[in-house]
Amino acid sequence: MDLRAVIMAGGTGTRFWPLSRRKRPKQFLPITSHKTMIEETVGRLYPLLKPGEIYTIADQELTEILRGYLPDAPAGNLLIEPEARNTAPCLMLASAVLYLENPEAVLAVLPADHAIRDADKFRERLRAGAEAAAADDRLITFGIPPAFPATGYGYIRFSRTSPQVFGGGASFYAVQEFKEKPDSAAAQEFCDAGNYFWNSGMFLWQAQVFARQIERYAPDLHAHWEAMLEAVRRDDRAGIAAVYQRLPATSIDYALMEKSQGVLMGEGDFGWSDVGAWSALSEFWPRDRDGNAVRGESLAIGSRNCLAYSSSGKLTALIGVQDLIVVETEDALLICRKDQDQKVKDLVAELRKAGKDELL
Repeated sequence: MDLRAVIMAGGTGTRFWPLSRRKRPKQFLPITSHKTMIEETVGRLYPLLKPGEIYTIADQELTEILRGYLPDAPAGNLLIEPEARNTAPCLMLASAVLYLENPEAVLAVLPADHAIRDADKFRERLRAGAEAAAADDRLITFGIPPAFPATGYGYIRFSRTSPQVFGGGASFYAVQEFKEKPDSAAAQEFCDAGNYFWNSGMFLWQAQVFARQIERYAPDLHAHWEAMLEAVRRDDRAGIAAVYQRLPATSIDYALMEKSQGVLMGEGDFGWSDVGAWSALSEFWPRDRDGNAVRGESLAIGSRNCLAYSSSGKLTALIGVQDLIVVETEDALLICRKDQDQKVKDLVAELRKAGKDELL
């Protein structure tokens, strides 16, 4: 089986402002360990895959940064997209490249900025998922058993009856429906039902199956797929950019996964986190007896469940506060409640609107 990994590395990571910036987004930050997230993502694929079997895709500027973090990556494996237009265009480009190399290649599509605690189990599940993808004309995804009724994730409804087993014991279940991010009441219902998992955003498919799935279930994209193949075959950068311009800037979930029939879901019980905002780092950083998680020099008195980060060497002092996030860099200071950290992206949008490019 010819298994390749395609790592989507073009995200902007605006929820991690002020540490995350345009030229150093989340995937290039060492926030869950001493390594950057892209280094962690690539590293956990070894020894299942070799460097030549791992690809990244991002725009030109971010790809230049990637080269510094991934010195073992062959130059041809750092795929360059003309612009960021969500996951459907970038995965059509990556799938076209690998389709022309080997139509039977299985692509493991992975985000660059997720954390996984049990790398051994992750590799086992990935190998099993690749076997499932190679066995039939199916798309494969991983669902995450919900730890709480999250409203920030999409969900996958699946059937627990008659699972298919691959990889020496991993069960894969028939997907019945992809659900958008729910409100709190619906999220609680999903968790209570027992057959709804979080959508991890990780997928596997055989390159030729991806092509057939587009023709069958996303016919509006088929002409674009054919044009992409031809542009990649000719190594026509202008042609690829033209196809990108015509493609809808949408997710692969909406463009194909939600429309496909026969999708299988494997259980992603390998300690997954999308590390979606500052508060998620409380799971990864050491905490004191009052639940405060800190990087940099700090002193906390009568404070509970706070997260503090300082990159400038200044002391962060917390007195009588709780559930706060405090992030200090050389040119900015962020203070927000933990339950409001998803709105950091809104703050970045306001900075952009105000023309504060030096802070972006």
